Amino acid sequence: MRTKYKFLLLVIFAITVSCSDYLDVNKSPNSPSAEDVTPDLILAGAMSDTYRTQARRMNRLGNVMMNNWGANVNSFTGGFSEEFTLAIDNNFYNDLFTGLYRGTYNFQAIIDYDSADYDNHKAISKIMKSFYLQYVVDLYGDVPYFEAHQGIKNLTPAYDDDRAVYEELYNQVDEAIELIANAGLNTIPVGSEDVIFNGSMSSWVAFGNSLKLRLLLRQRTDATMNGDTESAAFIASKLPELQTAAFLNNDATINPGYSSESTAQQNPFYNYIGFSNNETTATGYNFYRASQYAVTFLINSADDRVNFLYDEADDGSGGVVGHEQGADSDNSPAGLSPIGPGLLIDSAQDGYVMTAAESLLMQSEAQLFGLIPGDAQASFEAAIDASFQLLGANRAGYTPNQPGVGWVGSDSDKFEAIMRQKWIATNGINAIESYIEFTRTGFPDDIPLALTAQSSTRPKRLMYPSDEYISNSANVPDQTSADVFATGPFWAQ
Repeated sequence: MRTKYKFLLLVIFAITVSCSDYLDVNKSPNSPSAEDVTPDLILAGAMSDTYRTQARRMNRLGNVMMNNWGANVNSFTGGFSEEFTLAIDNNFYNDLFTGLYRGTYNFQAIIDYDSADYDNHKAISKIMKSFYLQYVVDLYGDVPYFEAHQGIKNLTPAYDDDRAVYEELYNQVDEAIELIANAGLNTIPVGSEDVIFNGSMSSWVAFGNSLKLRLLLRQRTDATMNGDTESAAFIASKLPELQTAAFLNNDATINPGYSSESTAQQNPFYNYIGFSNNETTATGYNFYRASQYAVTFLINSADDRVNFLYDEADDGSGGVVGHEQGADSDNSPAGLSPIGPGLLIDSAQDGYVMTAAESLLMQSEAQLFGLIPGDAQASFEAAIDASFQLLGANRAGYTPNQPGVGWVGSDSDKFEAIMRQKWIATNGINAIESYIEFTRTGFPDDIPLALTAQSSTRPKRLMYPSDEYISNSANVPDQTSADVFATGPFWAQ
């Protein structure tokens, strides 16, 4: 597996590094071309590449914006200065845009492969492409879609309406599920190259249904809170097919052979936030610290997850201690807590593409508002159980009974509780999801901005990268830093 993983990374590098390679008429006949690289040789690398962006930079942005993480101001100066002050410009996390488009290009290469024998590989790629391009829409709004991923055939793709992209993403997942259902006798089975579900196509159907539910729940905000009839009509047309659908109730993990053999083979989150492959302290482990807000909330809620999301204070004083975002070293405790043992295990640990807790909380929301059948409270409680289990924490004694945290009060209170538990369950794992959900719902509604924040609100989206204004200036929408605080994607409040 490890040897294969190395080879797959080389294959992906060969595909993505330079479009000009395919124009070389003097190319050796022994040199592989795009058509020689079959989908089974691309899939694992495509999954690993996109997950790397999700686990590192997307996760970091979500954790800072949702006040899960602070900085070790006792050892570093200026940490998170742009995030804390909300200095949003064209270079702010611009690698998310480029990283997700680069990664999803490889899924498109599988989709475009000229053979029906790989329909299951194509179905997986349609689902994964839609999974990550939803995040591009969620973070940017209007984006290239219908003309994207064409390589040298179109280097300046048009920007498409974000609602239209959302609807097409849903349709692509539908097509993927249909491909799986109608796979012919000659369809090549998916095996170990599927580093998420190991070829279990029923799991891919459940994952696809969960993604479709997430797409509809985002649009539900536009339909109900913004009164948009187009979103309402789209939701109404799609809900019937989800009434008997199977959803993801287990963690969707990824592991292409992570190990400590080299830094390139480590779990990318562990390498980024934790330690290098020889287990010596990495800069990330020294820098990232618990936030005061998150620690205080979890301790006051008697939530044992605090001891797994964060470690004991680094000065040996004991206990979990957080940094108040924006405070300098003169106004911070002498000891601050690093990221905890529930998140940092070892170089070979699994990554989480979507957790059972996240999927169950989506189901709970949909059940609460009558979109799908089922017991909303049971899904809510199962999600909390799954979150504790993932971290290795003990749920005994954790029975939150305050509105907005536990399953009590009005439907509005319960909806807020779903978002609160999602905030906890995605902490350190996929916190970009909590940030996007905050933009959608406004919950949790008491999360403070950093002391140094120069805006009274968080941005509802990011600015397009400066590279886009250089290479695709005719198409990229005009945008100011003020715009991203004022307007979000079509589904935003």
